Amino acid sequence: MEKYRFLLSGSGGQGVITMAIILAEAAAIYEDRVAVQSQSYGPEARGGATRSDVILSDSEIYFPKVNQPNVLVALTNEAANKYLGLILPGGLCLFDSELVQPSAKVDFIHYGIPMFRAVKEKFGRTQAYNVCVLGALATITGAVRLESLEKVLNSRFASAHHAANKQALELGAELARPLLA
Repeated sequence: MEKYRFLLSGSGGQGVITMAIILAEAAAIYEDRVAVQSQSYGPEARGGATRSDVILSDSEIYFPKVNQPNVLVALTNEAANKYLGLILPGGLCLFDSELVQPSAKVDFIHYGIPMFRAVKEKFGRTQAYNVCVLGALATITGAVRLESLEKVLNSRFASAHHAANKQALELGAELARPLLA
């Protein structure tokens, strides 16, 4: 397996850190991979800059921070502008096409998907946004299976949320599939 170096970024309240923890747990527990996850965020509880790094590998990981991601998830323009220049040439960027307009001219593959709007339309609220992003990310990268993400979600959240989480994962996958054709 290729070593994945994810840099997940956005603002406080978007679930970036939760998304990273779920991704790392899915890989380590259900995909038999080595995974590390680290995070940093601004002093504001909501609205401050948030970043979380996840590295997935089949071998030992010696440094837990992502300096040059091969996968960037940017959920705000601020995050995109700050981190696009770090992507390894040929890497990829996943962003919400209605919230982010990437401006950097970098050698990367970009996938813009209107996930926030799709989640709001499907659920009437946006709490499942990060789970939808995870579904799209797993579909585009193949780093983990949707089933592995679902198992972690089921272990972390009350059963009342299981059906909505599964639907949000599937929504992200459904939105991402046409981009791979």
